[in-house]
Amino acid sequence: MSDLMDEQTKKELREALKDLGADVKVVFFGRNKDCPGCASQHEILKVVAKTSKRITLEVLDLEANAKEALEYGVDKVPATLVIGSRGRALKYYGVSAGYEFSSLIDSVRLAASGKTGLPPELETLVARIDAPVRLQVFVTLACPYCPKMVHTANEMALANPNVTAETVEAGEFPELARKYDVSGVPRTVINETRFMEGALPPMAALMEVLKAVSPGEYEKLLETVRESNPDRRVRRPEPGNVYEILIVGGGPAALSAAVYAARKDLDVLLLARDFGGQITNTATVENYLGLHGIGGQDMAELFRSHMERYPVAEAAGSKVVALARENDVFVARTEDGVTYKARAAVFCAGKEYKRLQIPGEDAFIGKGIAFCATCDAPLYRGRKVAVVGGGSSAFTAVRDLLNFASEVHLVHRRAEFTAEARLRNEILSAPSLVVHTPFAATAFLGKEKLAGVRIESADGAQRLDLPVDGVFLEIGLTPNSDPVKDLVALNEHGEVPVGRDMETTVEGLFAAGDVTDVREKQIAVAVGDGATAALAAHRYLLEKGLTRSRVRPEDAWQ
Repeated sequence: MSDLMDEQTKKELREALKDLGADVKVVFFGRNKDCPGCASQHEILKVVAKTSKRITLEVLDLEANAKEALEYGVDKVPATLVIGSRGRALKYYGVSAGYEFSSLIDSVRLAASGKTGLPPELETLVARIDAPVRLQVFVTLACPYCPKMVHTANEMALANPNVTAETVEAGEFPELARKYDVSGVPRTVINETRFMEGALPPMAALMEVLKAVSPGEYEKLLETVRESNPDRRVRRPEPGNVYEILIVGGGPAALSAAVYAARKDLDVLLLARDFGGQITNTATVENYLGLHGIGGQDMAELFRSHMERYPVAEAAGSKVVALARENDVFVARTEDGVTYKARAAVFCAGKEYKRLQIPGEDAFIGKGIAFCATCDAPLYRGRKVAVVGGGSSAFTAVRDLLNFASEVHLVHRRAEFTAEARLRNEILSAPSLVVHTPFAATAFLGKEKLAGVRIESADGAQRLDLPVDGVFLEIGLTPNSDPVKDLVALNEHGEVPVGRDMETTVEGLFAAGDVTDVREKQIAVAVGDGATAALAAHRYLLEKGLTRSRVRPEDAWQ
């Protein structure tokens, strides 16, 4: 590894570890035989240890040092333990390369700090866990989101001796990944039985842990957790109240609209199935002014925290299934049957990955059907997979998978591909790629987990059952416009047409973000359009005499 790490990387490593506040002990367990990754991990750790006098490296053998392995709770190799001033071991199983090299350095810095890294109020809540908790965070080296979840698990382990944190590189331990049905990363296993999907923020991760190990405590703390932020001013909604403005969505457009509506002194209701929108699936955002190089999850958290500083009625986890206009009042009905009313509405439901809408799809999402080949490709080392799609995103997914899978099937419903010529030329000659055109997927096969995909030729003359372990859907995005399909006329793409002020053809209804027909689908555009929609809604309510707000449109400071 020392030969593979260039001088610039070593320089950055020295900079990252130059100010360690305390000594850190790194314990490495390897094995001389049947452990291809042991030598690589040993080399990585030697380079890291040489970087700082604060770091000591102890090298042990799993078999020769069985007593120590038992004491540390190590049962597989390569295993790395990072132990700081608190004396608690942060465990990593696998090779700390790729994105997980940053997890290793982060673990060293965290252990040396003597602190948990959690906000004080959250640290207090984690410390109250009184049952044993084992967190196994499954990652891949190509996953840019995984270090965030590793960091959260490590923080929780440092905050409470009842919590142990283990990071497991799924590509290094495929049998273990299969045992826990890991078909996407990060996936965190709680006490062998419960699971967390994705890189959750610390508060959300804590709530999932409490749900798994202490349901009573979870219910008791739910409101405390939500109200623990002293700057948080959101409140619970009142279904019987008629709000001045209703905002549907939890992405950049919706959160921006909520901020601007609240600053205009409107009585605001926000209904959000979840928060962040598509940016939560983005590794790094580099084109948002003032926040260069921020992670998508971090940006989503910043946006939500900013919105929650305002007096907004917030119903998190509320999926709106229908929005109608009855007697000049907008009525939103959620999936759980609750209805909410408002005099104006801003629809910002965004887009989501397209589905094929074929048998077996809903059952196998997360159990073999996935959307991020960059993250999940290492899970399919030596296995057969399929990619559905014909554009550049599909070909990029194939390229990622060819490095790991034994066979990749590319299924496209048309005879010709729309991917960039460079990608087509690079990918189509790969010996382990099997192309099926023009073929359409008609069903997903399997019982408890995906076992294959059925495809049929365009002329109906051929039908094939492809035995694959995973299928990646790369067929684009679809607007979440179904709730308003009976309220406003959609365009041919299922988008909500809007005017200059984000107004629709329905009086009092505005829309913003990716659910609209605005051409540029960018975070900055969505934020601006959300603000425009809220300002236009405020102007509408004033003109119609439907608001108590005394803020005038010309009061630009608001």
